[in-house]
Amino acid sequence: MLELVTALVGSFLRSPIVIGIGVAIVTAAGAWVHGRISGARKQKEVQAAEEAKARDVADQVDNDVGALPADHVRQELKTWEK
Repeated sequence: MLELVTALVGSFLRSPIVIGIGVAIVTAAGAWVHGRISGARKQKEVQAAEEAKARDVADQVDNDVGALPADHVRQELKTWEK
């Protein structure tokens, strides 16, 4: 019985149609994985660009605040105390 099953499976796997279907499945799976990886990479690049822009704005604010005279900063803060 085992020999019969082995022979049937062996002849089934030698069929060009079965081999073609197998190749198509492997190709589709590979394309899907490639798409997922490239999409994740693109999202990381977008996020890194947004974070760099936010850091630039934060640095500019820090530089602007540091450039103000202390008396001017105190006057500005008094307007926000109320």
